[in-house]
Amino acid sequence: MASPRPYVAAAAAAVLAGLLFVPSATATPAPSTTAPAAPAAPTAATASAESAGDGGLADTGAMNTKPYMIGGSAFLLTGAGLLVNATRRSRQAAEAEAAAEAAEDGEDPA
Repeated sequence: MASPRPYVAAAAAAVLAGLLFVPSATATPAPSTTAPAAPAAPTAATASAESAGDGGLADTGAMNTKPYMIGGSAFLLTGAGLLVNATRRSRQAAEAEAAAEAAEDGEDPA
């Protein structure tokens, strides 16, 4: 019987690759190392940053989720395919082992 390690490695690689599709989101701005020289005229960006100070999430703009959905679905289908293949191979190996034992005992393998 073949070792299941290639499937474990493939599953681990699929999980790690799927984690690449997880966006990192932070609601706090990155700390700046320099002090602003003078306040700039209010713009949409500064207005949204000021409104985020009331406890709401930062305005990050529209995000296209289609690549995340396609990538996540692809990795989900890959994982499901690996699971089905591993199950099928283990059943075939068990049937072959049972047939070999039956042949050793002189029984009908069916």
